[in-house]
Amino acid sequence: MVAELGGGQHPVIALHGWFGSGAAWRPLQPHLDGSRFRYAFPDYRGYGERIEEPGAHSLAEAAQDVLALADELGFERFSLVGHSMGGAVMQRVLADAPHRVWALVGISPVPASGVPFDEQGWALFTGAVDEPGNRRAILDLTTGNRLTGVWLDAAVRHSLEHSDRRAFGDYLEAWAKADFQAEIQGNPVPVKVIVGEHDPALGAETMRATFQQHYPNCELETLTNAGHYAIDETPIALATSIERFLAAV
Repeated sequence: MVAELGGGQHPVIALHGWFGSGAAWRPLQPHLDGSRFRYAFPDYRGYGERIEEPGAHSLAEAAQDVLALADELGFERFSLVGHSMGGAVMQRVLADAPHRVWALVGISPVPASGVPFDEQGWALFTGAVDEPGNRRAILDLTTGNRLTGVWLDAAVRHSLEHSDRRAFGDYLEAWAKADFQAEIQGNPVPVKVIVGEHDPALGAETMRATFQQHYPNCELETLTNAGHYAIDETPIALATSIERFLAAV
């Protein structure tokens, strides 16, 4: 069962990040306009309600599952919102079925060209598969070392409780080493990327070098007082930004 919100005429599928799940969108949901939009919040295989479902845990598989969900819900065309890893999944959907996608909104999204890591960074992220402390350190780093430990601990718990260990490790390889830029380069789909001012890796500079080079119709917005997790940090501002953009396409 996929969580849904609203009954509007514009279908939107929201794709969660590496540390998230379909339930991770809950802080945003009270601020969304269900009269204009119809949202769906799926889990990937190995996450949330699908935590025990087997799979390859690849971007291609996740994208095909999104298209199957769209068929099931009767979404002939739809927009996609993707947070972090979900930003890579939404672009894989676009590459596979460009005729079905109205618009893309990326929230600190992973580019189609992946994310380069140095040796120390890769050790931190791969270590997070088994070590909760690494997950906490990543959350702290990517939000600018500025949020309460209570939030950090809760986000770690959500990640541990809503993702399968193997799936978590497989998806890291999938999004970090993504390499399908050539398949989306120059696509005219309307795109908005929203980043937090305190995100050290997937911030405005990275978006200018990737998304705005890949897509000719791409606009960029930086949210103040947010890092990588604007869904939690600035939900009202984020919901407003998403829906103003989607309402205009």
